[in-house]
Amino acid sequence: MKRLLITLGIIVAAFLLILVTGPFFVLNEGEQAVVVRFGQIVKTHTNAGLKLRSPFIDIVTKYPKQVMPWDGESQRIQTKENQFIWVDATARWRISDPVKFYESVGTLESAYGKLADVLDSSVRTVIAGNYLREAVRNSNSILSNDVKETFQTGDAAGSEALANLTQSQITYEKIDKGRSVLFAAMLDAVKPIVPQYGIEVIDIIPRQIKYSDELTESVYNRMIKERNQIAQAFRSYGEGQKATILGKLENDKRSILSESYTIAETTKGKADAEATRIFANSYGRDPSFFDFWRAIESYRQTLPNFSKTLSTDMDYFRYLYSTKGR
Repeated sequence: MKRLLITLGIIVAAFLLILVTGPFFVLNEGEQAVVVRFGQIVKTHTNAGLKLRSPFIDIVTKYPKQVMPWDGESQRIQTKENQFIWVDATARWRISDPVKFYESVGTLESAYGKLADVLDSSVRTVIAGNYLREAVRNSNSILSNDVKETFQTGDAAGSEALANLTQSQITYEKIDKGRSVLFAAMLDAVKPIVPQYGIEVIDIIPRQIKYSDELTESVYNRMIKERNQIAQAFRSYGEGQKATILGKLENDKRSILSESYTIAETTKGKADAEATRIFANSYGRDPSFFDFWRAIESYRQTLPNFSKTLSTDMDYFRYLYSTKGR
């Protein structure tokens, strides 16, 4: 009886041990598993649910089934025209074949290392084989868009003239491929390589593309030159407006002076005519007084200019030395 109890206890313990070690395992949504027995893959599971395995001898390795991101390190790459740019790319990938993935890579950490080698190489190769404009632009729309800066000068004609003066004179080169095509080429270069690792790369996209320090300095200098051109355009426009305004002022001045001179001469002529008429009337009333008044006016204007008078025995001074005053 005692031996039977011991046997039953051993059986129960073995059963509990089997239950604890688990003939079953749960595969969650978004997971896939590889079952390995004595170093060989005996089964794969890609659907979620309760799965059966052989206790003690089967090893279950789970991998994610969803799409995962890969973020590469920013690379300083030389373009075809020997310009350096920094390219920071990212990609989406997933495990397409868990058997190959387990056999060739094994872990996610190793997979990221493999992807870094393959993707970084493809990014560098494609960028180095194309011109800078192909990497930083995606279309030729900049060639067709006539973009002008808008300036307010107080009148529409002036604003349009200033916009024409400040329009950029930079000529952009036409691209043959563009950024999207380059990154599609990177994906095409990667696709034949990664399936051997049980990996599928879905896409490669640029996260950031920026100029290197020396190229940035060149871009800044070009921007400064453009701003200086715009500033000079403002100065030229201002000088032109100044000349126009001064010319208009000069014309207005001459017009006003001419009109004023005409009015003044007309008024002066009328005044002289009236004075002549008055003189004539006055002379007709008292000719002797008119002669006396005219002589006195002449003395007043001429005598202060004489330094000496040698003789007054002339008809001109008759009103000064005549005892009768005439």
